[in-house]
Amino acid sequence: MSNSFTARGNLAAAPELKTVTVNGENRQVAEMRMYCDRPIPDGDGGFKDKGGFWLNVSRWGAAAEHAARVLDKGFRIKAEGTLVQNSWEKDGEKFSRLELTADDITLDLSRVESVTRRERRSPNATDTADSTSEDAAEAVAYDD
Repeated sequence: MSNSFTARGNLAAAPELKTVTVNGENRQVAEMRMYCDRPIPDGDGGFKDKGGFWLNVSRWGAAAEHAARVLDKGFRIKAEGTLVQNSWEKDGEKFSRLELTADDITLDLSRVESVTRRERRSPNATDTADSTSEDAAEAVAYDD
């Protein structure tokens, strides 16, 4: 049984693009780690973190390459997808962790300073990225 899950937080590092073999077929995956914070009003008009957690996120397919090219360390994102528990054994010790297989990753626009828009693709383009818009951001600058 899988769960639908939405996470908001900051990327710990730029996504790492990998090519892996799944059922004899090479597939691309962008792997990233994000800190899902819990901002609580501090009473002075600001917010403070009231505890959060780290989450591993993966984005598969053509959108993986796009995520690896556009996203970077510190970007605030929203990732939506399926929460799965992966288990493995190493040197006789068993490990387990929750991971999010993202169907969609979006930027938190409240922290975006500027966006560079790429040209619209022709209907005959071969890129089958399952992004939500053909006008996705190519480059993003953040306030510090």
